Amino acid sequence: MADKIQMTTPLVEMDGDEMTRIIWKMIKDILLNPYIDLKTEYYDLGLKHRDETNDQVTFDSAEATKKYGVAVKCATITPNAARVEEYNLKEMWKSPNGTIRAILDGTVFRTPILVKGITPFIPTWKKPITIARHAYGDVYRNVEMQIPAGAKAELVVTDQDGNESRSTIHDFQTPGIIQGVHNLDKSIGSFARSCFNFALDTKQDIWFATKDTISKQYDHRFKDIFQEIFDAEYKEKFDAAGIEYFYTLIDDAVARVVRSEGGYIWACKNYDGDVMSDMVATAFGSLAMMTSVLVSPDGVYEYEAAHGTVQRHYYKHLKGEKTSTNSMATLFAWTGALRKRGELDGNAALEAFADKLEQASIQTIEEGVMTGDLASLSNLPGKTVVDTETFLKEIDKRLAAML
Repeated sequence: MADKIQMTTPLVEMDGDEMTRIIWKMIKDILLNPYIDLKTEYYDLGLKHRDETNDQVTFDSAEATKKYGVAVKCATITPNAARVEEYNLKEMWKSPNGTIRAILDGTVFRTPILVKGITPFIPTWKKPITIARHAYGDVYRNVEMQIPAGAKAELVVTDQDGNESRSTIHDFQTPGIIQGVHNLDKSIGSFARSCFNFALDTKQDIWFATKDTISKQYDHRFKDIFQEIFDAEYKEKFDAAGIEYFYTLIDDAVARVVRSEGGYIWACKNYDGDVMSDMVATAFGSLAMMTSVLVSPDGVYEYEAAHGTVQRHYYKHLKGEKTSTNSMATLFAWTGALRKRGELDGNAALEAFADKLEQASIQTIEEGVMTGDLASLSNLPGKTVVDTETFLKEIDKRLAAML
């Protein structure tokens, strides 16, 4: 074995839960530690440890990410009532992803991993489509009420001097519901800058879409802030890079996306991005074949898998059964973080290693060796279905040959 690749600055490493936690260790043991003198600042975001620390570990990991600039995160459980009982938790802790997004003020970028043999459901899609999802506010920070018949609902804003502005929402002749949502100019500005920086970083066009024709204040504010920031700070940079930014209505964007060949970034508000990233992932093949990176406006990167903790496979694993769990998204979280660390540190060897590891993993699938979920999607002849550990060892064979 040649000398291991050295790292100068640590990555922030956020460990997770269930099957993805098992895969996390396998990836490090089989594909990373043999080749890299891996330096990480480790945080255990497993549900038990979050409970033991009253979720302080999540906040600490986000602050460390700000300090070091690059993090890699394993999938984690966001507990519901059943999980509170199963893990005997002190309380129903919030989503770690939500906490980290809020602290980093970041935007989530999700991009499919394309491989030969898995054909997108939309035949025109030849290149990946990246969804940029705003990660603050709207229905995710909503206030809701059920309203009885005969009630009048109003929107009331009290300014700092105590003056009130009122708008009637509705006079309820029959029972109904209301919802209050908000966003912040500062967060929308951060979203815009993260999107424009990522477009420049990846040399791709960027589209932004809302429904400003109907939502003449709320959605229009997003549109205006994006345009103001683009004109003032980014237009010349985009012209120099030969890429474009344009705004369109969300329904027009959907129509354009379906007819396009891909190869651009589609920026969406929080809910739109939540829905559309799953639609794009499924149409390209699988959520397990999506990269996901949280980017802050000041250039902090946190890479993660776009899927959950694969609970069903974890229970099988606990019974001693082999599982054929797809490890690609978790592996690409590591390669993304290592490449970015290498780029920021001027460490060409680390960047090259990340590229080769991605090539080796794609080559493995394209040569017909894959996990069960991909075998059901792939149209390659003579496929071999393998368990997770064997899949990673097959990648290692090809990686070793490349190195």
